[in-house]
Amino acid sequence: MIGESPRMLRLFGELEKIMRSRAPLLIIGESGVGKELAARAVHLGSARAHGPFVPVNCGALPEPLIETLLFGYEKGAFTGAYGRQLGAIEAAHQGTIFLDEIGDLPRPAQASLLRFLQEATVTRVGSTRELRIDVRVIAATHRDLHEAVRAGQFREDLFYRLDVLNVEVPPLRERGSDCMLLAEHFFDRDPSGVPRGLQGFTEDAIAAIHNYHWPGNVRELLNRVHRATVMCDGPVIAAEDLQLGTQNIGRRKGSLAGARAGTERALVEATLKQTGYNITAAARTLGISRVTLYRLMHRLDLASRDQRTELHSKELG
Repeated sequence: MIGESPRMLRLFGELEKIMRSRAPLLIIGESGVGKELAARAVHLGSARAHGPFVPVNCGALPEPLIETLLFGYEKGAFTGAYGRQLGAIEAAHQGTIFLDEIGDLPRPAQASLLRFLQEATVTRVGSTRELRIDVRVIAATHRDLHEAVRAGQFREDLFYRLDVLNVEVPPLRERGSDCMLLAEHFFDRDPSGVPRGLQGFTEDAIAAIHNYHWPGNVRELLNRVHRATVMCDGPVIAAEDLQLGTQNIGRRKGSLAGARAGTERALVEATLKQTGYNITAAARTLGISRVTLYRLMHRLDLASRDQRTELHSKELG
């Protein structure tokens, strides 16, 4: 997981605490924010890291097959059952099962899942033998489960079984300078395999990235950057290559992300001059970290106070 915005740093702190627990975890967040990444981080940082991590998309399970996919079946349990098959929960024994989009699980399957959470046992379809399973349950949803409970679409008892611990992964539009941090990360690890001489992003691309609303969150940013690395004709990626025209740029106030709708270099340089090249004060004014500011200064070829003093001494000498 990548991020240095206050929202993400708070999330990292929460996840570190949660790693030490065995209790069920509910991860909340819009589609595309990285809920599975958060779940994997908890698994890999826990005592169960040696065990399996089994992801299940509850919204994609065919309703007639949910019981067999989650709990498994025995040979001969139904037509076509030619051998024993482990369910996803049993396959995650001594590890973690990640139930993505849990809010889309049909109510009959919710009852079976609740029984497992209460008893820590599963019974394969076609069997009467209960199997004790040691697994941590992490669920995720983009839905408002409180509203789903009120509407009778989600069992209240199951909700409270899953909601022992909970975290929210913030949407990309609320993560400030993380937008560009992620864009540069995706640019560096582009999987397209297309030979290229691309050098980075233009100023208008940076402004567009910071000011776009990102309804598809990190997943959308990843797709746009990867598409741009393939389709870009010039040496740098422009806003048009990201399919982010000026009509998508809305000014945000109070942070570097909003000011970048103008000229990034002019903003950073003016802030450095205003603060007497005090990196801590300049970073606070721009709403970014010191590390990000140093990275910006290097990319924009802006000298630090020490470098300026050294140059000035040489000129006097």
